[in-house]
Amino acid sequence: MSGPEDRVRRALGEAPADLLIDRLATELARAYGITRTELYQVDYRLAVLLALGDGEPITSPGHPAWRCFDHQEPVVSEGTGWFPVGMRGERRGVLRLSPLPAGPAALRELDAMATALGHELAAVTASTDVYVTARRDRRLTLAAEMQWELLPGRSRIRPSFRLAGQLEPAYAVRGDSFDWSDDGRRLWLSVINGSGEGAAASMLTSLAIHALRNARRAELALADQAALADQAIYALHRGEQYLSALLLELDLASGTMTVVDAGSPRLLLLREGEVSEQVLEKQFPLGMFEATDYQAQQFPLRRGDRLFVVSDGVVDATARQIRYGETALDRFLRRTGPMEPLDAVRSLIGDLRAFVAGDLIDDAVAVCLDWLGPQP
Repeated sequence: MSGPEDRVRRALGEAPADLLIDRLATELARAYGITRTELYQVDYRLAVLLALGDGEPITSPGHPAWRCFDHQEPVVSEGTGWFPVGMRGERRGVLRLSPLPAGPAALRELDAMATALGHELAAVTASTDVYVTARRDRRLTLAAEMQWELLPGRSRIRPSFRLAGQLEPAYAVRGDSFDWSDDGRRLWLSVINGSGEGAAASMLTSLAIHALRNARRAELALADQAALADQAIYALHRGEQYLSALLLELDLASGTMTVVDAGSPRLLLLREGEVSEQVLEKQFPLGMFEATDYQAQQFPLRRGDRLFVVSDGVVDATARQIRYGETALDRFLRRTGPMEPLDAVRSLIGDLRAFVAGDLIDDAVAVCLDWLGPQP
């Protein structure tokens, strides 16, 4: 006879895409007597947890919901349980359940069900706007809509690495973006420092990312991936439009990092509490000239190294005619050592927003990669 977990998983798998929470609530009420089941999703700025239904937004950092989201573990407060919702390191939000049944076994089961919900949300997002619409507390610009649809996710965890990225201004970003993929042996990461305004900037970035994906999936070497994207952009714009990019490929068995710097964002290394800029051979941006011959570089990572990739929108953020600058950036990055990558990029963008006293005017992208070492 199947238990509650099996019934919940079956109900989620069979539910219409827009009724996942309704079906989950029905099963939880039947199995545990839970009468309140609510999904709260984190918004695009990583600043507010938004209810799928009529619940009030949650912004206070000390709220149990945020403690659950930040630490990625269940939090029980005043008879209400908060459970992290996500998959493979991608944090979607939290699930609120009450009244909570007694006993650690029930807590573990509900935690597993919240994870199952995260997988189902990822599976149905392409077929319904219900959950995507509920994640925003304001309207996205057309350019921002295009950029967020391009992303592979916002965070990723595997035994050998942890990875996260964030775009700002989240609701109006234009050309900055990032992309990643891994196959268990290698991790590929590209960070785009876009150019232009509005939807035109997003279209240029979209062309670059799709060209890079096409080359990567054809199993071309990293330098050849850059060359193919360069040719695709030049063929369309004849050098009138181009963009900067940093392409990285990490060998997960050895920790060897291969890099192609195409007029790229900054690559910073946090090692044993000290920040240094990784010296790279600067090459032409993608699409600037016809048939650019790109060269790859290699350098080894040590277990515990943290890499940051940041666009010029981070360093050049300005408030009261004062530039954020390299010194402030290095000082802040040193403080992120104990943080998970998603918390690190979220904190960095938050520090920038505090510095400028609002949303950034220029695009900024921040990506954080932790190398945990080879795994069996």
